[in-house]
Amino acid sequence: MAKKTTDLDDVREMALALPGVEESTMHGAPSWKVRGKLLACPALHRSTEPDSLVVRIARAEREMLVEEDPEVYYVTDHYLNHPMVLVRLSRIERSSLKELLGKAWHFAISPPKTT
Repeated sequence: MAKKTTDLDDVREMALALPGVEESTMHGAPSWKVRGKLLACPALHRSTEPDSLVVRIARAEREMLVEEDPEVYYVTDHYLNHPMVLVRLSRIERSSLKELLGKAWHFAISPPKTT
């Protein structure tokens, strides 16, 4: 049986299963937020690849993800100074996406303190 690629319906299902997450829109596309902070949305900037997702994540976590699996995770110059990672939906496993959204949820509700 062929593996089903991950899509926005999967993102919606996983994101809305997290406490306090609400669906909204951003630039006309669906987005998911918790406490008013972006959790994830389709990557719309022209620098991104088609079928990519933007996920809010700590920069240190992003660096680790991109280094460990650059086929799935990446960043463009546009997102470099933001706590976000780009995800190729066609290449991420459902379990990895669920874990990533969980990390994004924790980051959104309690970002690390900067001194």
